Amino acid sequence: MNATAQHFSGSYRQQDVEFLLTPMALEPIRDLAEKERLIQSGQRHYSEMLSPESLPSPAYLALFQSAFAANRLQMARDCLRLAALIAARRDGAITLVSLARAGTPVGVILKHLLTQVFQRACTHYSVSIIRDRGIDTNAIQHILTHGHAADSIVFVDGWTGKGVISRELRQSVNDYNAQHGTSIDGGLFVLSDLAGTAACAASSDDYLIPSSILNATVSGLVSRSVLNEMVAPGEFHGCVYYAQFEAHDQSRQFADGLVADAIAIAGSSGIPLAVATDAPVMAARSQAYMAQAQSDYGITDINLIKPGIGEATRVLLRRVPERLIVRDTNAPDVAHLLLLAQEKAIPVTVQPALPYQAVALIRSAVDG
Repeated sequence: MNATAQHFSGSYRQQDVEFLLTPMALEPIRDLAEKERLIQSGQRHYSEMLSPESLPSPAYLALFQSAFAANRLQMARDCLRLAALIAARRDGAITLVSLARAGTPVGVILKHLLTQVFQRACTHYSVSIIRDRGIDTNAIQHILTHGHAADSIVFVDGWTGKGVISRELRQSVNDYNAQHGTSIDGGLFVLSDLAGTAACAASSDDYLIPSSILNATVSGLVSRSVLNEMVAPGEFHGCVYYAQFEAHDQSRQFADGLVADAIAIAGSSGIPLAVATDAPVMAARSQAYMAQAQSDYGITDINLIKPGIGEATRVLLRRVPERLIVRDTNAPDVAHLLLLAQEKAIPVTVQPALPYQAVALIRSAVDG
């Protein structure tokens, strides 16, 4: 897929987002233990393979609905706050570039809010970024050659966990700027910055962002991005489009509901003030916790530690978890994690002093 390719919006409306991804047919790796062994031994990069995706169980879907009901106003308020922060930091037209796929629902919502509440011209693309491999430079090139100014670009994601992707983004955008003489801002804008590494965040709370609970059915029916031998040098990074889940898709409904909530909040109580998030404090907390967890559990590879509800959910959905750690088993925000742990027979540790609501540890496939 190159600059002349057809517009690909997943299951979203065409005006909501353009995925700069190449849809492909890719068989998932069904043996998750083998997938972990390949990743952790360095034989394959995680971005070369996908875990199989399945529809959530009725019990899990019920937890999603209750989490959405409980937290939608907080997410709507944070989306409105983040839209206000973006509007204040950019002049003229805004080019939202969400990081596929957790950033995509947030980008869709922000695009509507920037247009409808802040009366700003706004375009939304969703692009791939991969740990250790950087951002998809073909996608960045496409954006710049389609009439968008470098200083209009705003990178968006759902949250930071331990800050790996926000650091990857800054580094790879800096590299791109150096090679092409551009001046793109590589800072990341998120709803919740747990790692203290975002350029701008609506909050630093580890709360359940409802879209983190589901996979493709809340993200345009698109998979995590893929970069393997099937992706030709001039193409965008790949993805799988899950057409078989169309009857169960909630992507538009989810985004539309949050846009309506945020517009109602803006109308009734105005734009919520930006809360000062203390990034250095969050970064220090993150680093201290990571060091403590490595020591407590004898973990040498920090990639096996996933702090925060969003990251822990991803582990339990598509990796091989070793353990789930929660602060409070009665907290509604971790109910879905406890259900997944029960379904997969994963041990749960309760740690009342945990600085996050939840942390997941991935099982080491190398140490035996």
